[in-house]
Amino acid sequence: MTEQVPQGLVAAEVVLSEVREQPLSVDEVLDAVRHPQAGGIALFVGVVRDHDHGTAVASLDYSAHPSVVEALSQVCLAVAARHPVARVGAIHRVGHLEIGDLAVVAAVSSAHRGEAFDACRDLVDTLKTTVPIWKHQQFADGTDEWVGLP
Repeated sequence: MTEQVPQGLVAAEVVLSEVREQPLSVDEVLDAVRHPQAGGIALFVGVVRDHDHGTAVASLDYSAHPSVVEALSQVCLAVAARHPVARVGAIHRVGHLEIGDLAVVAAVSSAHRGEAFDACRDLVDTLKTTVPIWKHQQFADGTDEWVGLP
């Protein structure tokens, strides 16, 4: 049986929702979602990998629609409304990224680990499908591919 956070203990709060060109910090997001009533924090770190669809990736660039920050904020708010969480935070990188660079860091804190895991998965999955960020991959063989275009 899944335990629920007792109503009234904490009000879900979006503490971080940003898109930036500067390198991302796992510690920044982790620290932002900490809460004294949260016994679990689920954290997702998306990293630029060296391959996609069996093809070697050289680098990539993320670009975003001007509404991206508002869209990310709305995703964070929706996740906070759907799950018994204390805090929600996410940052996504735009611009040029190399292999190994952090592309996205998302975290959720909750009273219990299962709720934190569920909410973090929802946050990342919803972010990836609804926030207007597009990936332009450059492959080692000189070809390229756009991912996530409408």
